[in-house]
Amino acid sequence: MRFGVAKGRGLGRAIALALLAGAAVPAAVLPATAFELFGFRLWGSSDEDTDIVDPLRYSATLTVTDGDEDLQDTLEDASELMAEQERPVSGSLGLLSRARADRELLIAALFRAARYDGVVNIAIGGRLLDDIPPDAEFTGEPVPVTITVDPGAVFTLGDIALKGDAADLMPGRFGLISGGPAGSEAILKAESDIVRALRQEGRPLAQVTGREIVADHATRTLDVSLTVAAGPIAPYGETTVEGTEQVDREFTRYMTGLEPGRIYSPKEMREARDRLAALEVFSSINLREAEALNPDGSIPIHLRVSERKFRYYGAGASYSTTDGLGLEGYWGHRNLFGRAEKLRIGGSISGIGDRGDLGQLNYNASILFEKPGVIGPDSKFFAKLGTVYEHPDAYDRFSTGGGVGIQYELSPTQTLSAELAVDWEKVTDALNPEGKDYLLVSTPLQYVFDNRDDKLNPKRGFRALAFAEPTYDFLNSTSFVKVKAEGSTYRAVDEAGRFVLAGRAVLGSIVGAELADIPADRRFYAGGGGSVRGYAYQGIGPKDAFGDPIGGRSLAEASLEMRIGVTDTIGIVPFIDAGTVSEAEFPDFSDFKAGAGLGLRYITPFGPLRVDVAVPLNPDPDDPTFALYAGIGQAF
Repeated sequence: MRFGVAKGRGLGRAIALALLAGAAVPAAVLPATAFELFGFRLWGSSDEDTDIVDPLRYSATLTVTDGDEDLQDTLEDASELMAEQERPVSGSLGLLSRARADRELLIAALFRAARYDGVVNIAIGGRLLDDIPPDAEFTGEPVPVTITVDPGAVFTLGDIALKGDAADLMPGRFGLISGGPAGSEAILKAESDIVRALRQEGRPLAQVTGREIVADHATRTLDVSLTVAAGPIAPYGETTVEGTEQVDREFTRYMTGLEPGRIYSPKEMREARDRLAALEVFSSINLREAEALNPDGSIPIHLRVSERKFRYYGAGASYSTTDGLGLEGYWGHRNLFGRAEKLRIGGSISGIGDRGDLGQLNYNASILFEKPGVIGPDSKFFAKLGTVYEHPDAYDRFSTGGGVGIQYELSPTQTLSAELAVDWEKVTDALNPEGKDYLLVSTPLQYVFDNRDDKLNPKRGFRALAFAEPTYDFLNSTSFVKVKAEGSTYRAVDEAGRFVLAGRAVLGSIVGAELADIPADRRFYAGGGGSVRGYAYQGIGPKDAFGDPIGGRSLAEASLEMRIGVTDTIGIVPFIDAGTVSEAEFPDFSDFKAGAGLGLRYITPFGPLRVDVAVPLNPDPDDPTFALYAGIGQAF
């Protein structure tokens, strides 16, 4: 590959660095000597000075000569001298090495900004970097380091040429337009998009084989010539699996879904990785194509995995001022019989502090079993048993039951599930004050569409759920159908994703039976942390003469949030919720309630920690004046 440049020290090398900026750099893991909580250091030092031989401190300043503040911020973010100046280097040689590396990084940053005639000068102790001998010794800490950047002009794309097997492709399709942006990242993205387009045709060996980039400083244009080899269309060959120990190797191969003879698809390769990751039995997954075809023209696939620990246990807690404290614990196994079968046993207690009598606390125990791949790699069989003894304001219930079902992934964004469930329960509520027994057989059906970019903290995308549950009560000869539709949408209103507008809407109805004939736990309720905040759990909707909720046959809810990222880990969320529950089969909106408030989020790898404070906007006399909720995950 040839790079043509006209001026500037190290420009050719920096172009290569800029164009290869996507490569991952492994980082060493150092032992911690400090403790931080929510980003605040409670004790210790974040500097590992004791690990540095001959520590030398310095202070750095960076100046952009044309005063471009945005470029200044970009270069400061790229500069290790600026970012790491609180941490000493290892002697004078360490400072020289960091300065030389920093010049490369800054030139690469200029190239990403399409400034190909920029000049970076770094001075240490008043001497230019190129004038300092390798054995120089610096004294007088902190040693002053000045970085001066003459950014030069912004270049645009000049002549564009795609050669080889890409000769018939239009450069504009990949963002390469004469007069258009000439940043190095735009060129790198175009290369990636060209290769991706060819691979989507079933060509696994497509690659860029030649790159010629020439900066014309007289015209301030960048000429780009890319040579591409597409390679032949190829079917999958055999998939070889390495690294399995306790997980069955043939099962692992089967779960990739990459059938020999079917035409290669990068989309299917991504889906195979995601499917293997969803098994939750591997800590690492490396699925790749071979570098050459088999003699029969097929492409061999290599899969290497590392197994994770299969047994796990844990505990959790939640709290709200209206529902009290909740505690849960669980134990699980991810590979029960060697084919990623899951077993999870859990239990929970809630209402602690909200109810003085231990007999009025809520208890839940459950066992869940899952077996993937029963009718194809995209399927999963599940079975569950559970017992519940709960006392919300609306009813008292003791229930035990179970169910079996199948979940099938129609596509990476669409899931369909069907279940056969049997439950025996005894429920006491305002409409059945003496208590009533039920033997319920139901067939819950559910469809989910989910294209959110992040399941834990989405910034873009949409999630829709459609649910139907026909139910027959064998003890009371009653049948009814519960249906529910829910949608939530997420949209970042700025390019950085600091401001995310999120909305949710829910509609539900129960048809086929009178309200008193429907078990109280199967009716609709609203209010609480996952519903309309500012109100008590089940606090919205029809109530009896004593003010206790009785539930309804229809539901409507809506929520709107603006999720604002104050820092990378801390956010605030103003929100408003509204909802209604009606005795009729369809909402009549006669008792529409709304709540509003402000939330705090702390972003962690396992999801946001959430604290919300809300007030009811049109409360009834027995509604709380405010409510506090705490938990893990966004509200929706």
